[in-house]
Order: sequence, then structure tokens, then C-alpha cells
Amino acid sequence: MIEIRTKKLRPGAVLPKLYSAGAAGADLCACIEDTVGIPSGETVAIPTGLAVEIPEGYAGLIFARSGLAVSQGIAPANKVGLIDSDYRGELILQLHNHSDTIRTVEPGQRLAQMVIMPVAAAVYVEAESLSETERGSGGFGSTGQF
Repeated sequence: MIEIRTKKLRPGAVLPKLYSAGAAGADLCACIEDTVGIPSGETVAIPTGLAVEIPEGYAGLIFARSGLAVSQGIAPANKVGLIDSDYRGELILQLHNHSDTIRTVEPGQRLAQMVIMPVAAAVYVEAESLSETERGSGGFGSTGQF
């Protein structure tokens, strides 16, 4: 298990938590004083009140909580958020309401989940050609429907 140093920046901030033994994502909670409404089709920034120290060679990926996304239509606006290892600012969730009605966020509500993943550092070099593959340059849908 990897240790992620986490700093509370605001009163009421809740440390990320894994809610089951097999959970991959730690839940992130709203650090707000009052209920916030997210109108249909709009995006609202919700602070977590937390900053994290992700070790070099890792990144934090922010995903929707499936229950909230399916039942309420609330999910990260950019689908998957990326927290780089050198970022030390507050984690702020940009949540989009995909439903046709206003949705509310309550103080302390679990809104998203963060997964810590290893990432490979890459150096991009220009090349005259690339190796051949069976797929080649086939794009979206090029490998078939089923």
C-alpha cells in the first residue's frame, strides 16, 4: 500500500477514504458550508479542502462515483481528472449535471473517487517511420463492432 500525504486546507475537509477492502478509488467529499445546486446542463466547482502529495512516478486519476453518476447524472466535467505528482494545490471537483433537473450537493457528500496509478515518464523523439502493426492507422471502429 502506498502512503499519500494529505493536507487539510479548510475546516470540515474529509480525508480520502477507501470504503471496502477491494476498493481501488478513495472517495473525495465536498468541503462546503451550505448546499450547492448544480443546474441541469451546467458545471460547478466544488472544493474538497484537500491538497495531496503524490509521489513522483504516480498520478491521481479522478473518476465519477458510479452510483452518483447513474442515479443523479453528476460526474466530473472532464470525465477523468488528472492530478500530477508535482501539484500541491487544492483538489477541486468540476462536476457537471447531465440530468434534466437541478441536483444538489451537500456538505461532506462523497462526490468522486481518486485512484493513484503508476505512470511512465516518456520522452518523445521524432521518427521518420513507425513499426507496422496489424491495425495500422485504423481509427475509431476499425477493429469491428463485437
